Order: sequence, then structure tokens, then C-alpha cells
Amino acid sequence: MAHLLGIDVGTTGTKALLIDERGSILASATEEYPLYSPRPLWSEQDPEDWWQATAKSIRRVLRGAKVRGDQVAGLGLSGQMHGSVFLGTDHSVLRPAILWNDQRTAEECAEMTNTIGAKRLIRLTCNPALTGFTAPKILWVRKHEPRVYERTVRILLPKDYVRFRLTGEFATEVSDASGTLLFDVRHRRWSTPVLNALKIERALLPDCFESQEVSGKVSQTAAKETGLAVDTPVVGGGGDQAAGAVGNGIVTTGVISATMGTSGVVFAFSDEVKTDPLGRAHTFCHAVPGKWHVMGVILAAGGSFRWFRDALGAEEIREAKKRKVDPYEVLCEEAAQAPAGCEGLFFLPYLTGERTPHADPHARACWVGITPRTGKPELIRSLLEGATYAMRDSLEIIREMGIPVKQIRVSGGGARSGFWRQLQADIYGHSVVTINASEGPAFGVALLAGVGAGVWKSVEEACKATINVTSTTRSSRKRAALYDRRYHLFRSLYPALKGSFSNIAGLV
Repeated sequence: MAHLLGIDVGTTGTKALLIDERGSILASATEEYPLYSPRPLWSEQDPEDWWQATAKSIRRVLRGAKVRGDQVAGLGLSGQMHGSVFLGTDHSVLRPAILWNDQRTAEECAEMTNTIGAKRLIRLTCNPALTGFTAPKILWVRKHEPRVYERTVRILLPKDYVRFRLTGEFATEVSDASGTLLFDVRHRRWSTPVLNALKIERALLPDCFESQEVSGKVSQTAAKETGLAVDTPVVGGGGDQAAGAVGNGIVTTGVISATMGTSGVVFAFSDEVKTDPLGRAHTFCHAVPGKWHVMGVILAAGGSFRWFRDALGAEEIREAKKRKVDPYEVLCEEAAQAPAGCEGLFFLPYLTGERTPHADPHARACWVGITPRTGKPELIRSLLEGATYAMRDSLEIIREMGIPVKQIRVSGGGARSGFWRQLQADIYGHSVVTINASEGPAFGVALLAGVGAGVWKSVEEACKATINVTSTTRSSRKRAALYDRRYHLFRSLYPALKGSFSNIAGLV
């Protein structure tokens, strides 16, 4: 029986997952690493930490599953998107990687837009210039760290740096490349007009593959560090959202995923290229060959809940330790004590700026509507409602683009809580389902590795063979109507506060 390995190079840690050809999980391991913020709204990591975590997590899953390296038929790579790794002539890392949630590049985004033109940029790349994307990071380094840029011979995305350490190959694939703003998403290739306009050399960028294609093989050096066999095939893989969508079975029209991780993502499959003319949602190549996806990203959906737990949830953390349960479970129990709508209390979940639909790095999180009756249950519930309202923003854009919504599959932290699942169903005004696969991107790229290794003939076949719906949470008509009215009020708050957010940012 074939064994397949998925690696997800995340923001907080690298996860390794080993499955068999039935999709059964044999072992899983995660190795964490730090994130650095040298200035407000900056976000960086050391790529060496990614590699050490990858090697260690692979050794752990092989040992945990009692599987030899030569029994692994293939390996797939996923990872946080948009990050930038600058390599010098000896292929050493020249500076810390700038991450997807870094907000330093507002000026570079304006420069890109002015140089290329807002409408032309969307026509060429299917996306507007946003601070999280890779191209503005490259322009920032060229402007502010010219010596680093002059020494740069390769620029890689996070998972593709790990691929280089595994195989010695410089490669990427279409879904992750789509998030660089240097990629012709429509034709699935690097965009010569954009590269020329920005004066970025094509030689700095890696070759690009489809997600299930073999992009390299494990080297002798990497085999010694990981326990894998030399020449184990490594497929293109996928950016974390496209890979997670494969892991959730989002490979047919009408099936939508709503994932609450650190960020929140609403993801829709598309047989053809569809773009939002206002640039509020992203259109990227899917990890399914010849297909695309539309995606809305909320930067701090689950991240807002984690912030509350760490900053204001000490009492709930202590209670959770006594009961030997997850602190989030205690927090959700407390939230359930508050009435739906929280008597007019709203939370805007813009802790780290916002991407969809506002594209505003200066947006800030806040509560609006606090009264003397407001207690901790209301604060918690309104936070969860606010994160879910923000997710609905993306869902509404997808509907506006003419993409059908037949089924919403929820995953991440927002799917583990029955309370939050019901909240999502009520705010979306649509039933939500869970599936048997809950390992996200790592599971998705393990399936892609299986396609590349010949275990399945296609990505669709791999998903059909391994993924099933396990539960359905139906929307309450009464609560859906209540939340629909409040959602429209929620949408009015950001425009009213936008100018103040900008002024506040100017104080920092």
C-alpha cells in the first residue's frame, strides 16, 4: 500500500502528515517556530526555522507510523502564501522572510498601481496590488535594502524554499505563484508585461509547475536529514488555501469552503477565470489543473479569538486546565450565554488591517456599542459574530460574481465548535457541513502527491476516494433574519470609521 506525505509550512509551525491510499491518517506531527515583528505591523520569519521544523516533523511521522522512508511514494508541499525568501549566489538566505500579514508595503502597492494602472493590473494578474502580496515586498527590499537586492539571485515563496532544501530545485506551482502579483493567472505563467513594468528579472523567479506534477526528487543530503529515501518524488503542491481546498474536496462547482484559521478564507471553485472588477476578492489558479478559484481573505478571523484568549481569557484558561479541555471550548460556552446579536454590540475583526473587501492596512479592530449591560459573554459572542460577518462579506462577493453556492464546507477552529458552526449557518443564511478530513493543506498536498505518484488518476478522483460529509448544521430562519439585519449594520461601520483608522495609523 502506498504511503503519501504532506508538508504544510504554516505561520506558526510546520506540519507533516502521513496517509495511506484510503486517506487514513497514519501519523501527524507539528514543529513550531517564532514569528518576529521588528516594527509595528511588520511580520518576519527565519527560513532556516522552516527547514529545521520540516526535517524534524518528517522524522517524527515516519517514526510514529513505523514507516521506512523508502515506503513513501510521494511528497507534497503546501505553505503560507506571499512570503519572500531572498537567496544570494551561494543560495544562502540574505534577510528574514517577509510574510503574508506584513503591512509595510503600502507605498510600493501605490507605486505598482500607478506604474501599471489599476484596471490593467487586474487584467494582467486578476488581482489588485495589496500589501500582503509578494511583488510589493520585492519592490520594498529593492528600495530600502538595495545591497540585499543587488546580491539576490533567486526569490522563493516559503514552501518553495523548503522544496529547494529537499530537492536542490528552484520551482514553484501555479496556485502559490498566483499570489505574487507577477503571475498571469489567466494563462498560468509568469507575466512578462508586469515583470517588465516593474523591472524585475525573470531569472530571479523559479520555474512553475501544475500542482500535481513532479517538480524534483529528494536529494542525498535531505534524505540524511529527514529519513526519506533518495529520489522520493516531490510534486508542485499548492499555496495553503488551494491545498486546503483540495483537502476539503473543493474541486467542483457550487461547493464552497469557509475556513477559520488565524485568517479566515472563503474559497470557491471555478471552471473558468472570474474576476471581481473592484478587486475585492482574489482570483488564483487552483491546484486542480486547468481550473481556478475565487477567494476572500479575512486577516484576523480566528486570530481575533486567539488574541482575546491570550489577552483577556486568563480566567477561562485556568478553568480549561481544571476541566482538561480546550480554552476555546470554555470561551464558546460563555459566549452562548449572551443573546444573539449581543444587544447591538459589534466587533470589527481588523486586528492586522484587512484584505477582503477593504484592502486597508490601516484598519483596526474595535467594539462598537458597549453599554453598562455589556459583560464578558457579550464581548466574546460579538467577537465571533464579527469574524463571521467579515466572512460573509466574501461570500456575498462570490455570489455577486455569479458563482453558485450549493454547499458550504466549514473547517478550522470555527468548525470544531458546535456553537460557532451554528453561528456560521445563521449568519451565512445557509446550512454548513463538515467532512471527515480535517487536516487541511497537509492532507490536500498528500492527495496531490498521490496523483503525482500514480495512486489516483486525477485530483477529483483522489478527493472522491477519500472525502465524505460527516455532519450538517442547518440555519435557523428566525436567527438568520435577525443576523441579516445586523449584518447590513455591520457593513456600515467600516466606512464610518475608515478616516479615523487612517489617522490612528499616522500616530504610530
